[in-house]
Amino acid sequence: MTQPGSWFRVAGMGRRRAEDADASWDEPPLAMPGLRSGELARRAGVSKDTLRFYERKGLLEPPRRNSNNYRLFPTEAVERLRWIRHALAMGFTVEELARIAGARSRGLFPCREVRSLAAAKLAAIEQQLQQMTSFRDALRGLLDEWTQRLEETAPGQPARLLEELAARSEPLAKPAFHLKR
Repeated sequence: MTQPGSWFRVAGMGRRRAEDADASWDEPPLAMPGLRSGELARRAGVSKDTLRFYERKGLLEPPRRNSNNYRLFPTEAVERLRWIRHALAMGFTVEELARIAGARSRGLFPCREVRSLAAAKLAAIEQQLQQMTSFRDALRGLLDEWTQRLEETAPGQPARLLEELAARSEPLAKPAFHLKR
């Protein structure tokens, strides 16, 4: 016998609640709203591991669980992941974003903190650009010296460019980053 409250199917006729045999035919209850982790990850362009990492760091609220114990995220999580990805691309750290997300979840508006963090990032970039410009100018001067030295060196003879560099009293300006090949 069918349990009260359960759904059963009558051949060719939709589903019906067992306790209300006289009720009109209706549809089964809708599935719990939300996105499973794979669907959310696909829509946001991240991996499921990234979702778990963001959960652990407090950037995403813990998801609900459906009856099959699947994790269900609200559809708004897609937009949340977009701003996380864009903020990370702008130089914000996961820790900074977790602090901001925590403030938001407590009903606060950390807009001034966000702006302050962005201003600090701009100042750091300005300083790096200054260092890079100094390094570029020093390297350009060194290349000019080496070009002259090579022109004065007989073919087949060593110009000892690196030895000349080591003989300097001070090294060239240090680059603000590691140069890649």
